[in-house]
Amino acid sequence: MKGLVLAGGTGSRLRPITHTGPKQLVPVANKPVLQYGIEDLRDAGITDIGVVLGEKGRDEIQAFLGDGSEFGVDVTYIIQGEPLGLAHAAGCAREFVGDDDFVMYLGDNILKRGIEELVADYEAGDYAAGIALQHVDRPEQFGIADVDDEGTVRRLIEKPDDPPSDLALIGVYVFSPEIFDAIDDLEPSWRGELEITDAIQALLDSGRPIDSHVVEGWWKDTGKPEDILDANRLVLDEQPDGRRGTVEPGADVRGNVDLAEGATIREGAVVRGPVAIGPETLIEDGTYVGPYTSIGEDCRLDGVHIESSVVVGESTVATTGRIVDSLLGRGATVGSSADLLPEGRRMVVGENSQLKL
Repeated sequence: MKGLVLAGGTGSRLRPITHTGPKQLVPVANKPVLQYGIEDLRDAGITDIGVVLGEKGRDEIQAFLGDGSEFGVDVTYIIQGEPLGLAHAAGCAREFVGDDDFVMYLGDNILKRGIEELVADYEAGDYAAGIALQHVDRPEQFGIADVDDEGTVRRLIEKPDDPPSDLALIGVYVFSPEIFDAIDDLEPSWRGELEITDAIQALLDSGRPIDSHVVEGWWKDTGKPEDILDANRLVLDEQPDGRRGTVEPGADVRGNVDLAEGATIREGAVVRGPVAIGPETLIEDGTYVGPYTSIGEDCRLDGVHIESSVVVGESTVATTGRIVDSLLGRGATVGSSADLLPEGRRMVVGENSQLKL
């Protein structure tokens, strides 16, 4: 079985963070979102992986993944070009997939439990496809699956007014090569795209069985800033304590703190886990880093109170203000001004920005 990771798209919902970089490389707990999907495939025994690239962020993604050997996989790059839908992206991989079954994984997804059970369920039967589902609170906002008591899919409905279930498709699929013939027969939807749900429905209409697997634990689509922050909290909640960097005497560090080698927490700084701090980052005296915060590599924090936030990397935050629920892009500089407000600020700060608070 092969893997297919979709890493195209413009990341418009994450602007300005994605104005100059791909959304799949935005970090969650100091690890790019894309890496979580690659590791899920590897952990399910799938090491031959195609990565579908669009026009934007192509060079950055290839520089990060390389040939895949750093992550224990073998990566082949497939150029989609202009994004014309998930089914179009899958169709671009036909030559790579050949006659093999494959898992298609949207590159901005993060799952708590991985995909091993989804793959095992599919392989246990004679299915044309398998889909990952999760119970959601507002099914009318999702693509919904109507399934029988044994988990076999009866039909798929996109954002139904009267949902037959609360089981939403979450963007992880297992396909046989039959999917390519279904894609060839598709017409663009009202959005002008080739929809993967239409291709799966075509398999159903032809009498081929579709398996489903309800994902246990949480799932996050990291398409918006608030989703990045939510995913960061969820991942940090489960990280162990790992202090490989330097904690100076007199620093007050409590809870689970993933402190990378080369990072330093100075005397007089306060850190309350769960927190992740990247390599070569400096937490100065008088700084408070609160729970559910990830600070990327080569950052300097001085005098700030920051919590429940993500600082992507190569940034300087030197202000006596209070920063909460914020996403700061790479290369950001946050300084002080005389008119600080006491209640805290919520921000999404783009790459190479400079702020005075």
